[in-house]
Amino acid sequence: MRMVLAVMIDLWIDAASRRWLLALFAGVSLLLVGLGFSLELEVVDGALAATKLFGDVVSSGVLQAADVALRPLVKGVSYVVFYGWLLFGIFVTADFGPSLLQPGRIEHLLSLPVRRAELLLGTYLGVLGIASAFAFYATGGAVLILYVKAGLFLPRLVAASGLAVVVFMAIYSAMLCTALFVRSAALSALVGAGLFILGLIAGERSHLLPMFSAGFSRSAFDLIIRFFPPISRFGDLGADYAVASGIDAPYLAVHLLGVLLFAVASLGIGLVRFEGRDF
Repeated sequence: MRMVLAVMIDLWIDAASRRWLLALFAGVSLLLVGLGFSLELEVVDGALAATKLFGDVVSSGVLQAADVALRPLVKGVSYVVFYGWLLFGIFVTADFGPSLLQPGRIEHLLSLPVRRAELLLGTYLGVLGIASAFAFYATGGAVLILYVKAGLFLPRLVAASGLAVVVFMAIYSAMLCTALFVRSAALSALVGAGLFILGLIAGERSHLLPMFSAGFSRSAFDLIIRFFPPISRFGDLGADYAVASGIDAPYLAVHLLGVLLFAVASLGIGLVRFEGRDF
């Protein structure tokens, strides 16, 4: 594990030297600051009386408990972070895998006392660490804004963003596996985007199946789509959890196991390819 950690740190140092990554971090910060200054919540004795956004009244009238009145806002933030961050993560991290295999760099890394499996795992975990930092930073900032504006502390929103990290585990494993076959950031991003779309479809499988006529096409669709993580279901679970709704633990555990198996299988295929390549 020491070598895996060393690879992760090396990747983080390389990421920190990329100005565009720092620019994105600054962009997220500016969005949070803009939201903080533009959102005005009038809370009276724990009840929300009015909401203003950019100076315009969004809602007013009958007093509602602040935690109840803000549920749509909290769910909206949860969905934005979940889906927005997944797309952000796909395109921002697409070139980390191909850059690992750049001529000169890969030969240098392989000349060190590090096994290929450690190099692959360190790269994978390092990218997940970067992506997770952005997810928790964005949701943590939103929680802080709501606490300052309305006096509501909503740590569940941060926990809900963890589901986005879990889903990204599966997506990036396929992206990294692709990079080991074809050193192309564009193709890696395309695979990630395709898996994102298929995951949305997989999450709506029960609603889409009735659209197929009984027979081979319906059975084939049902079989194939089960291999992909049901992304939209994770998004719904995260939003429900963010507003203090209960989660069916066995239901969540089954889907988490599916995501883990998908990630392990993708990394396994990538490792076989990595071990068989000459540099």
